[in-house]
Amino acid sequence: MSVIDVDVLIVGAGPVGLFGAYYAGVRGLRTAVADSLSQVGGQVSAMYPEKQIYDIAGFPAVSGRQLIANLVEQAAPYQPAYVLGEEAQRLEHAPGGLLVVKTSGGTEITARAVVVTGGIGTFTPRPLPAGEEFLGRGLAYFVPDGADYAGKDVVVVGGGDSAVDWALMLHPIARSVTLVHRRAAFRAHHGSVERLKASPVEIVTNAQVTAAHGGDRLERVELSTGETLPCERLVAALGFTANLGPLREWGLDLHDNRHLVVDSAMRTNVPGIFAAGDIADYDGKVRLIAVGFGEVATAVNNAAVHIDPAAQLFPGHSTDNPAPV
Repeated sequence: MSVIDVDVLIVGAGPVGLFGAYYAGVRGLRTAVADSLSQVGGQVSAMYPEKQIYDIAGFPAVSGRQLIANLVEQAAPYQPAYVLGEEAQRLEHAPGGLLVVKTSGGTEITARAVVVTGGIGTFTPRPLPAGEEFLGRGLAYFVPDGADYAGKDVVVVGGGDSAVDWALMLHPIARSVTLVHRRAAFRAHHGSVERLKASPVEIVTNAQVTAAHGGDRLERVELSTGETLPCERLVAALGFTANLGPLREWGLDLHDNRHLVVDSAMRTNVPGIFAAGDIADYDGKVRLIAVGFGEVATAVNNAAVHIDPAAQLFPGHSTDNPAPV
């Protein structure tokens, strides 16, 4: 079992959680960031990594992938500990107001405050009908770096934005890219689908992967059409299911059984636990990344005061406190 002792645990490594990690660093707080997904970025990385986002202050347009990279870089000087691929499960209360969170991976994180930035809850990838045995040996749910796909035969499964985005991203560097979708119609943005159709990507619709073959690594897949495709890399982009999961057992007040009720300081009803971003709820809530950035700054600064009542709520201006190099 891994044991981590920090001042603040941030549950959720999406854009809001990553900005929270930066702000906790500004306040001099030792921070851990936990997420059930195997990479940072939350919904942005999972669903639209290559899409342009237009409502981030100061950026006329920024891709989801670049936004996440920038946020990781911004927090990096403060060295947050990332606990990825592990779901935050049990919450225990320890003497002195400490909060102990145990994860699905056996990690035990002790914190003096917790900030939940879990978006719409825990993401679980929808599995393929076949081929799961090759997870980590050719099968993946994300494409964080295209380098591993260079010169490979790639099959992408799905019809949403992430499937189409990844197919478009990989075709210039892969030996071949085939996109397989179980229907003729796509859920992805119309403009992206038109780009896909105009690209060298082979599109196979009304089909599913029914079998996968190989030795130590994936080599080929069979489709429901009877076709066999060379396949060294298989990307499953069938979407995700999301729910609050174990958070429902933490004693937190819920709204619509989906969101955590908070006050103007982003405090939940459980002392020491705050929430920000899409998962937080209050009268007049607007669910935008831009709003979440402000909420998590409020949450972290109030968490700093919760940890040390003598601390100032206002952190000062960033120009007066440059990040360490």
